[in-house]
Amino acid sequence: MREETIQTDVTVVGGGLAGVCAAIAAARLGRKVALINNRPVLGGNSSSEVRVWVCGATGHGIHRYARETGIMGELFVENQYRNKDGNPYFWDMVVHEAVRAEPNIQLFLNTDVHEAEAEGNENDRTIRSVTGWMMGSERRIRFESPLFLDCTGDGLIGFLAGAKYRLGREAREEFNEEWAPLVADDVTLGSTLLFYTKDAGHPVKFTPPSIAKDIRKTTIPERRIIRSGDNGCAYWWIEWGGEHDIVHDNERIRDELWSVIYGIWDYIKNSGKFDAENMTLEWVGAVPGKREYRRFVGDYVLNQNDILAQREFEDRVAYGGWSIDLHPPQGVYATAAGSKHLHMDGIYHIPFRSLYSANVSNMLMAGRDISASHVAFGTTRVMATCAVIGEAAGIGAALCAAKGVTPRELHASHLSELLQTLLRQDAAVIGLRNEDEADLARKAVVSASSERRRFAVERAAETVSLTTDVGMTIPVDPALDGLELLVDASSAAELAVELWETGRAENYVPRTKVLSASAPVAAGGRQWVKLDLRWTPETARNAFLVIKANDAIALHLDNRPTSGALAFWKGENPRLSPGLEDHQPEQPVVQWSMKKFDRKIPCFRLSAPTNAFAADKATDGYARPYGGPHLWSSERLAAGRPEWLELAWRDPIAVRQVHVTFNDDVNEDLINLHHHITPFEVIPDLVKDYRIEARVGDAWTTVAECRDNRKRKHVHALDAAVATDRLRVVVESTNGSEYAEIVEVRVYAQD
Repeated sequence: MREETIQTDVTVVGGGLAGVCAAIAAARLGRKVALINNRPVLGGNSSSEVRVWVCGATGHGIHRYARETGIMGELFVENQYRNKDGNPYFWDMVVHEAVRAEPNIQLFLNTDVHEAEAEGNENDRTIRSVTGWMMGSERRIRFESPLFLDCTGDGLIGFLAGAKYRLGREAREEFNEEWAPLVADDVTLGSTLLFYTKDAGHPVKFTPPSIAKDIRKTTIPERRIIRSGDNGCAYWWIEWGGEHDIVHDNERIRDELWSVIYGIWDYIKNSGKFDAENMTLEWVGAVPGKREYRRFVGDYVLNQNDILAQREFEDRVAYGGWSIDLHPPQGVYATAAGSKHLHMDGIYHIPFRSLYSANVSNMLMAGRDISASHVAFGTTRVMATCAVIGEAAGIGAALCAAKGVTPRELHASHLSELLQTLLRQDAAVIGLRNEDEADLARKAVVSASSERRRFAVERAAETVSLTTDVGMTIPVDPALDGLELLVDASSAAELAVELWETGRAENYVPRTKVLSASAPVAAGGRQWVKLDLRWTPETARNAFLVIKANDAIALHLDNRPTSGALAFWKGENPRLSPGLEDHQPEQPVVQWSMKKFDRKIPCFRLSAPTNAFAADKATDGYARPYGGPHLWSSERLAAGRPEWLELAWRDPIAVRQVHVTFNDDVNEDLINLHHHITPFEVIPDLVKDYRIEARVGDAWTTVAECRDNRKRKHVHALDAAVATDRLRVVVESTNGSEYAEIVEVRVYAQD
């Protein structure tokens, strides 16, 4: 047996998406990182071993402008380019290569950590090392570092180190949570096994194995949706074990889930109720996808009320948006719906105090084991949210290691630096503003070759009848001074529109009615109808327009999206299955669905010019939509005419590093596997070819350039400092958009 000791700045245990993002985040800040995973591949439940799709704040398109940025966003966008059809093995490689690209990470696969050395009393403990066995290599490895991250999901490292934790459901009175049970218990969410099918092109028989359950003797055929063409996560409801110990009974749970899968396949193949003669099983999972086990206690326990109120924590370091999604403990055998969902009006915030242990001084946690109540965990548990939590925890760990402080001390004395570092790394945080004193772009005067001052969509590709209310959000900056809509009318009618505030800047639902207007419409087609809507909010923000139902009127639509504007259909969400999922349709984000208007927008014209796309939006401190688009947009691109964004300083500066963030349409719902397919490989809104120029003397000199870009953010480190008083980002082409769009530019005098 080979004995080894690995010493690093940060040790991350767990190679799911939380651990991957934590390790990459710490490594990018210059820390030496050991990333340890007990499986042969990275990605956890999203890997080819389990094959759960990566869900996050978008909620499969329920929330607007909610797709994650930062490292998780990079993985989504890169997977879209390499793997838009959702091959699970290609996804494995996207995640694997992202880790291998970081020279500061030492990766240890097939390494099962089962020992932890910790010291101190029960209220103040410190981890000194963890030890694991690398399977197949006969290597016993001891890992030492000042900081440890438990990203194991089950919370094994913290448990071994004596960290305080919770297991099961809290009583309702503890946090005054409406969805909590009256009495606390040890019930958890269950585990799931998935399977894939394929058409073999010829008849395939199926002889069920002896373990196959006769599901006709259960409630499954009556209470669940079974179709011969479905596979994978469409069968997320093959869940069991919530009334057992998810960890210690893992083998029993797997066997039970296998019996259900083979029983369902026997039912599909041999009951005569399905067209499945040529269908065969291509893959059946062997590793149960766990949902819940230990949840550590941090300095703050996130709860249901925080989620629904979208509480703006001072130390918010990540966000989520998936519904509070709880399942019956009986799993597949429950007579109730397979899940019930409670939605918030927009994304919610996650505090840093929920990411470090209350009693183990040098342990942070990320993933499904963070400090949250069982009810709040119902939303924080999904993988893209776990990933952005991981990035925040990794950045926190890196700063702790650099400063020689604990996470609690970092929160107490260096919170501003933590938050500003998150923003600089493009992490998934909303509502915080860039206040980085080192960013020289904040002191520049910004101009552009052109600005999109006239906000209008005039190209009509199809129509939709106003059989129900239709919603639109548009930026109001600084004021709305009238609006025109392009409509057809089968007979004389009245077009009525209401203007509503959205309340919070991160929300895209109607909250408070401000005013209404109407206009007569004569019978006929392609009429621009002007509505006298006038509103001057105190600060720039979005307006939610409700175009009232009228069967005599049809709206013209463009079949391409436009930055800053969204459209909504009021009524039943076509992707929700009420027999399987209880989504409480009266909630605003469920009532107002974007599904009918995927990448479409009603034709409209604003009567007055807008400042929503001005050049200085690229340095206004916000790198995500928040009460407006917060990006510079040029006028429509013309052949042979590059568009540019310019930063100018009164006195020359020394430029060593330039950060450029492009618009990758965070409203577009991307996914790693097979829930839905987005047709394009590269986000069309992204700039494709560009160069960065500095004025040196009297001439413009190219100091950096990029071709065939498919990423949201680039950091250009110059070989040597360049003295200049003017800097330009010159956009030569895009990946399909008619506009050059830049979200943010940062300039630094040092690396």
